Amino acid sequence: MKIALTNVNIITGRLEDEVLRNKIVIIKNNKIIDICDTLSEKMKCINMHNRYLMPGLINMHVHLPGSGKSNGSKKQTKESVNRLMNNPITRKIAYMLCAKYAKTELLSGVTTIRTVGGLRNFDTSIGLEIEEKKRIGPRILASNMAISVPGGHMAGILAHEARTPLEAINFVKLINQDKPKYIKLMITGGVMDAKVMGEPGVLRMPKEIVKAAVTEAHELGLKVSAHVESREGLIVAVENGVDTIEHGASMLPQDIELFKTKKATLITTISPALPFVFLDEDLTEVEKENSKIVLKGIIDCAKTCLENNIKVGLGTDTACPYITHYDMWRELVYFSHIIGVSKKYAIYTATLNNAEILGIDHLTGSIEIGKSADFIVVDDDPTIDLKTIRYPYMVGFRGRIFKKPRVKKYKNVEEKLDYIMEEVLTN
Repeated sequence: MKIALTNVNIITGRLEDEVLRNKIVIIKNNKIIDICDTLSEKMKCINMHNRYLMPGLINMHVHLPGSGKSNGSKKQTKESVNRLMNNPITRKIAYMLCAKYAKTELLSGVTTIRTVGGLRNFDTSIGLEIEEKKRIGPRILASNMAISVPGGHMAGILAHEARTPLEAINFVKLINQDKPKYIKLMITGGVMDAKVMGEPGVLRMPKEIVKAAVTEAHELGLKVSAHVESREGLIVAVENGVDTIEHGASMLPQDIELFKTKKATLITTISPALPFVFLDEDLTEVEKENSKIVLKGIIDCAKTCLENNIKVGLGTDTACPYITHYDMWRELVYFSHIIGVSKKYAIYTATLNNAEILGIDHLTGSIEIGKSADFIVVDDDPTIDLKTIRYPYMVGFRGRIFKKPRVKKYKNVEEKLDYIMEEVLTN
């Protein structure tokens, strides 16, 4: 059956396009087959009443095992995760929660996610069930478990622990058995595992292990992403062939040419550092100060890359404290306001640009004839106010339509995030 979405204003996702006013979008067999002014045949019509239709968002940095509540990730330890995964009942519960969070992503308007560190092969398994229409959720480009080193970021929690280059190679081969799209490396530490004030993102993974893992992944046809929160880690990652740098750090002028030569891409994640900077959390002075350094590094890196025509993608680092599966819209607001890009550019970054980075722009990322019917409908023009994306009137994914989608939100988290946003937007 053909479905026509009538009386709709279209934001295509392409930078060069103006808003297309009072259009009709025709969907058939999961795809957009026409964008027109009038109907030439009878079909099911849904009147959008002058609302705005834009591409579904693409979240480039998601960890499915976690809700995003304030203390969720802090409770995770290597021992607790082992107990969870070694018990078939709790393992099944964890799997179902991950599937639930994937559905939340979709119903909030995110039609594609890239996962960058999870539990065993959960991410690829859930993604396959979605492809086979056994579950509701977004398109998933997964990495499954990441690779870290003993004492490294997320080691034993969401990442294998490689002690040698050979072990890293073997972990890449092991992960590849479940047919992921990416391999994730935890090259540096993060805010919560830093030991010294002023030294977040300490290099944990030796360059020999990075090189071995990247080489093996590329030989298998997989791209590599890497957790990086210091310049030292950034240099090790880029020099050894990592494809996407997650988070980032302040760069020196000579780093720009290295980025370009190696054709690396930055994935900016502003959201996770903000709660530690703006909220009166139970943090040590080391954690508080290092949070400020990491946030500054992320912002500086994004600005430097954009100023030098280095591709920058956008993700949330969902499942960190206060980073939920339904708040991708906030990342667009922060990206526009803090990094200083237009609202239209923020939308482009989170849609077509992200699709190009993932190599799926022939399938999704923009509202065009022949592409998958992945879209959001919102009440007002998001190129004027990005906050309208917070409450989608409708979400479409591969032609399946969810009208007035509902997701469970955490009141305490939302209140604190709204406070942070107010502080950011007024300063």
